[in-house]
Amino acid sequence: MSRLLPVASAVQARRYARDLIRRHPGLFRATVALHVAAALAGLAGPRLLGELVQGVHERVPMSELDHLALAIGGFVVAQTVLIRFAHLSSARLGERVLTRLREEFVDRMLAMPLSTVESAGSGDLLTRTTRDVDALSKCVRFAVPETLIALITLGLVIGALLLVSPIFAVPLLIGVPIIVVGSRWYLRHAPRGYLRQNAAYSDVTEGLTETVESARTVEALGRQRQRVARTDVDLRRSWRAERYTLRLRTVWWPVIEISYVVPMVLTLLAGGWLHLHGHVSLGALTAAVIYVQQLVDPLDRLVGWLDELEVGAAALARLLGVTAGPLPAVTDAPEPAGTRIEVRDVRFAYEPGREVLHGVDLVLEPGERLAVVGVSGAGKSTLGRLLAGVHRPTSGSITVGGVPLDALPPDRLRAEVALVTQEHHVFIGTLRDNVAMVRPHAQEGEIRAALTAVQALGWADELPDGLDTMVGAGGFLLTPAQAQQVALARLVIADPHTLVLDEATAMLDPRAARDLERSLAAVVSGRTVVAIAHRLFAAHDADRVAVMDGGRIVELGSHDELVAAGGAYAALWSSWQGEGMKKARPEGAPFP
Repeated sequence: MSRLLPVASAVQARRYARDLIRRHPGLFRATVALHVAAALAGLAGPRLLGELVQGVHERVPMSELDHLALAIGGFVVAQTVLIRFAHLSSARLGERVLTRLREEFVDRMLAMPLSTVESAGSGDLLTRTTRDVDALSKCVRFAVPETLIALITLGLVIGALLLVSPIFAVPLLIGVPIIVVGSRWYLRHAPRGYLRQNAAYSDVTEGLTETVESARTVEALGRQRQRVARTDVDLRRSWRAERYTLRLRTVWWPVIEISYVVPMVLTLLAGGWLHLHGHVSLGALTAAVIYVQQLVDPLDRLVGWLDELEVGAAALARLLGVTAGPLPAVTDAPEPAGTRIEVRDVRFAYEPGREVLHGVDLVLEPGERLAVVGVSGAGKSTLGRLLAGVHRPTSGSITVGGVPLDALPPDRLRAEVALVTQEHHVFIGTLRDNVAMVRPHAQEGEIRAALTAVQALGWADELPDGLDTMVGAGGFLLTPAQAQQVALARLVIADPHTLVLDEATAMLDPRAARDLERSLAAVVSGRTVVAIAHRLFAAHDADRVAVMDGGRIVELGSHDELVAAGGAYAALWSSWQGEGMKKARPEGAPFP
């Protein structure tokens, strides 16, 4: 069962946004200054146009009218230039802020415990790293600068309107309450609505990803109808969430449109009456009407982008939920005194109250080869993941050299113990980068030696550009066996003293599996090895065999000792042999 990653509160999101901007004080001040200058240049036009109308009305000399017209043109040109540079400055600020947020998000995600990332499910992670990042990118690049421009312009236009005549501000007092009441209602309901909408989209993504990844299993078990029904439920939930936010917008936007029209109509009616009775000049009335009209554009821009701001705020809260959650405590852990691993009274539960391991005790001596066997569901893989530090015990302790595994920082832990599974990933980049990613500064000789150790250098040198060949999505396509060899070469570079092997070759065809077994032999040589053995030939050559049943180690000893004892392992061995030697260990295949 997946658990969604946390979501930051609105207070945390606002505080983080302010901190991001404060990291670029010079650029932020320059951006604001340019927008203020552009808005001021735009305010000169209506005032000068009013004087031009008044001059025409009073039949002033044509030369004065020409000067006014040239001045209006000059301010228009100046405003255009200032707006261009203001937008460029806003874009630079937005990109720097977004870059910092993305870097912190990736750093934080990579620093999270693997168990936390796995429990979140692929849908939530994919949505946060794609849809939420895209939404926040649009917000930072466009919504934030446009909102800033709108706020600055609004303040300056209202100030200019008051300078023309304070009486023209009276109609605004009718429109402002409509905007305030409508916007407060919208902002009270929108944040929760957009968070639900994004969470529902995560469920859709997770369900579809799960269905695609397990398509063969779904088809084999005839579960197509159930998967379609699950998708329909997720889509209905997403539709209801989006319909809710759409209803908010369809109520809010008409209210805002009314608030635009009312002040304009009242200004024309009241201003016309005042002019007819000689209280204001024609020029003042013209400037006031244009200023009120100018209020529509920034208000419309503010309203239009406020919706994007809400979407961006919801995306930021979800991204910040990853970066703001508790990280594993970074402590000055003592240096392990050796490579001996001890498991003492370890218990573990994926869900509270549902233990899957019950009081496990085990000691691994340096260089020992241990096979862990048992029926499906006995707890073998869970024990292996605890030994590799993927999960933390619910109670009890696992130590390496006397130091608890959970006290080691992730990079140090991987230098001690590594988990090798049937899952592998080839990253977009060169083959060289893929091998050396565990130690980016590894030398050419080390990389080639690692590939040689896993018998991969031959095919690597035959690639179009050798180690510099681009692999991964869009690059040269490696076979599953080659991809697993690359993963094993990474282990040679990382050089952990203990390996936990969970059927690293189980998903390969028999011939590829035999070749990879030989590659694996080079990696495990001289190291402590814990092999999660789903096929019993891996247990035959182990130094010891641990038999698990019901989350407990029920037998522990060598293969010969356990067969002679006639217990659970002897029954498993007899059953496995009875299935025929078609499953027998290939001749010459090394442990495990």
